[in-house]
Amino acid sequence: MTSLFGFETEYGITVEGADASALVTASREVVKCYPGRYAAPWNYKSEDPRNDQRGFHVARLSQDPVDAQFDRPGERAASPQEDRCDHVLTNGARLYNDHGHPEYSTPECSDLRALVAHDKVGERIVLECAQIYGEKIGKTVEIWKNNTDFHGASYGSHESYLLQRRVSWDEVVYSLAPFLATRILFCGAGKVGTEERGVECDFQLSQRADFFQVLQSVDTLHNRPLVNTRDEPHGDARKFRRLHVIAGDANMSEWAIALRAGTTNLVAALIESGWKTPVALKDAVKSIKAVSRDASWKWPVELENGEILSAIDVQRAYLRGAQELNLLRSDWILGEWTDALDALERDPWELHNRADWVAKRALLEQFIESENLDWKRDRETLQSLDLAYSNVDPEISLYYGLVEAGEMQTLVSEAEIEAARIQPPPNTRAALRGALAEKWAEHIKAISWGGGILEVAGHKRRFALPEEADFAFLTAKIRTTTDAETVLATLHQR
Repeated sequence: MTSLFGFETEYGITVEGADASALVTASREVVKCYPGRYAAPWNYKSEDPRNDQRGFHVARLSQDPVDAQFDRPGERAASPQEDRCDHVLTNGARLYNDHGHPEYSTPECSDLRALVAHDKVGERIVLECAQIYGEKIGKTVEIWKNNTDFHGASYGSHESYLLQRRVSWDEVVYSLAPFLATRILFCGAGKVGTEERGVECDFQLSQRADFFQVLQSVDTLHNRPLVNTRDEPHGDARKFRRLHVIAGDANMSEWAIALRAGTTNLVAALIESGWKTPVALKDAVKSIKAVSRDASWKWPVELENGEILSAIDVQRAYLRGAQELNLLRSDWILGEWTDALDALERDPWELHNRADWVAKRALLEQFIESENLDWKRDRETLQSLDLAYSNVDPEISLYYGLVEAGEMQTLVSEAEIEAARIQPPPNTRAALRGALAEKWAEHIKAISWGGGILEVAGHKRRFALPEEADFAFLTAKIRTTTDAETVLATLHQR
């Protein structure tokens, strides 16, 4: 199996004194404040979000009416390109405005340490842009790494995993859905209350669980599916699928980021191997909601055969399969997965220094006790604390307060995170994209994950980024050559 994965995080944003309808423009302006070198524009012609893995093309995508009510037609940008304000950074990442949310998409990574570092530096980059914009307008601009505004709108933290095209899509959905419905046990971000009409709960494991309506579809903004069927491989469509996962929470915890990606990558490998889940759920969409909201922390789910099983045992079935697969470089993730499930079975509070939802719940419990608060009566106060946990500014973030106090486990060093600001992963095609943005931005007329257009002697020439190559050699050539024609020839060398 070739491991390749990345995260796309839409950040929440607030501007002092501004209502929600002003945030589409504010998000665009925040992205424009990126102070570093970058390449643009994005090549949207290489993408089609209406392509469906099930073999058809949908006429239109569902739009969230909650989001639509905040649109101000008179303030819309002149073109989609101007609205998105795409920046391809020298670290191979993409920074852009996604309908009122600054979005940072990590470069393609092939190991978990790189992914954690690039996801974490994304927080810093978006925060820096927001601070520059705030100084420009004389107002406080805050950035949140969460998934809800607590008023019915949700925004995503999506994941991408490389998957062989030969695997039947029906097999993917069948074996993936139970895993996605139950992995929130260790990678849920935690949430005060619920946003589903007619449902009450004080606290739940997942920020996103409220917003899933169907098992599978191509949509991401409304009528959201547990398993997303968008077929945009961002690579050789004859060989690969891109498993586009939207059923995840945005994590502050580095451990949760790594466990979320590492376990899902192993499950993708399991499905590629022909493994079939022995724990298919009767209704995976209902199950993720039930697991998220279960105040007893027993987390029962119903299998398709009618048997009732703990969500922990559902996860153990996937863990056993991954252990038997015994992939190279999987020891750490298998060990952490095992430890997490054991802790959840013994006492979930044992994960207070690793799992976001447990750390957040512990902080809330302390505050409720010290201030004599009530979950229902003081819900808005508690939701403000929920938000404060996900604030990416280390000066005021409750999460980073825990890190500073030594009460939250971290995985990567300060040096690794700062290196990720300017250095792409060296062993994926992101290294080439980053080198092009660094050295040849003025010649780039369009760029995307898989290639772009370079101006050479007044002519526009297309190029593709190879998926497998001697990336170190090609990167060095791109950075040291002095003419664009040689750059094209280098990329064609593969």
